[in-house]
Amino acid sequence: MAAQPLIIDCDPGVDDAIALFLALASTEDLDVLGITTVAGNVPLPLTQYNARRIVHLAGRTDVPVFAGCPRPMLCPPVTAEHVHGTTGLDGAILPEPTAPLQAQHAVAFLINQLTQASTPITLATLGPLTNLAVALVQCPDIAQGINRVVMMGGAMGLGNVTPSAEFNLYADPHAARVVVEAGLDLTMVGLEVTHQVVTTPERLAALAAIDTPVGRVATDLLRHYGQLDADRYGLAGSPLHDPCVIAYLLQPDLFTGRPIHLAIETDSPLCLGRTVVNPYPNADQPANATGLETAAADGIYQLLTERLAKL
Repeated sequence: MAAQPLIIDCDPGVDDAIALFLALASTEDLDVLGITTVAGNVPLPLTQYNARRIVHLAGRTDVPVFAGCPRPMLCPPVTAEHVHGTTGLDGAILPEPTAPLQAQHAVAFLINQLTQASTPITLATLGPLTNLAVALVQCPDIAQGINRVVMMGGAMGLGNVTPSAEFNLYADPHAARVVVEAGLDLTMVGLEVTHQVVTTPERLAALAAIDTPVGRVATDLLRHYGQLDADRYGLAGSPLHDPCVIAYLLQPDLFTGRPIHLAIETDSPLCLGRTVVNPYPNADQPANATGLETAAADGIYQLLTERLAKL
């Protein structure tokens, strides 16, 4: 089968970096047309710079990187340096990128690609949804060029940045609402799933055994990352959020899910950015997304280790 065309929208970020390595290593399955970056975990100048460093280290400078929106649609900017460090990739030394940042804005790239696609394109969204939402507002016809959107974001229960909201959707709830209400084939990879996929010492040792530049950087990043969440939630290691999106695209059998009705809270200050999930869709609230519920963590880490060894 031909590799599925894919655009990755992200805000690197440690777990974004691991997701990008996984996607860039999977050339037989994924044709990565471009990486678009957005402000999120760290500001936009760092997210685009980090994406270019990751592409360079992976030996995939054929994949262009585009900078997108520097702030949310309506809310003040929110960042997560306390999780990812001041650079977004604290804990590891990455090379300076040789490939330049593309001159075209990420939103323009999305519109051009999705309106001209001969084959519908899958979108993997790993950060706030600002770029995709602005593209949908500017050109609603891009929906016809989207195969599906697999989104790391949201939660069926508790959030992580507030009791109600997960970071990616809290960072731009109005963008999330635009995307959810656009009638797309949408899959939500929320905290219930990603908290099942933790970097235990044994899994980290398997990555360290790769002993290549990519393997060493991935190991260093993950050693430094996520201890706050591990301590808060009583996990055996840091949860690995964004790579679950790429793992789902590569091996969907590692996950289970169900049709849900998904809505985004944008009016309540107390619950801003909450993903309001009805797992029992009905005539009044028909299914508009798939919500993943379980993940086979051992299989995901085996896939990650095998693929990163190829870079």
